[in-house]
Amino acid sequence: MNIGEAARASGVSAKMIRYYESTGLIRPPQRTDSNYRVYGKEEVHVLAFIRRARKLGFSVVETATLLGLWQDKSRASGEVKEIATSHIADLQTKIDELQGMVKTLQHLAHCCGGDNRPDCPILDDLAGEMPAMKGH
Repeated sequence: MNIGEAARASGVSAKMIRYYESTGLIRPPQRTDSNYRVYGKEEVHVLAFIRRARKLGFSVVETATLLGLWQDKSRASGEVKEIATSHIADLQTKIDELQGMVKTLQHLAHCCGGDNRPDCPILDDLAGEMPAMKGH
């Protein structure tokens, strides 16, 4: 199949397929005499694996490591679990940071009158202004 068909079958855009090829994440596919890429079931399966890993938030480097482990049938599952648990910790940190942002913005939005006056605690906070400093 050509790159467009492989993109549809795997759920990875043709642009990303070319990117993954250029970075070495996937092997360059075979080419026709007219230099068109040709993909088979195996390549599409690899692309689907990459799509799923990226959708779960793994970096390209982590995805490459996981892909290598997936293709290595003599791998130890402990190595895979270590990557996954480290990623879970990273995700939890990001979740905590996002929840902190939400809480701060909720507080600022609550404090903002949202009226026609120019006073705005949201902008004041972004500017780093303290309420006592206003007007100085």
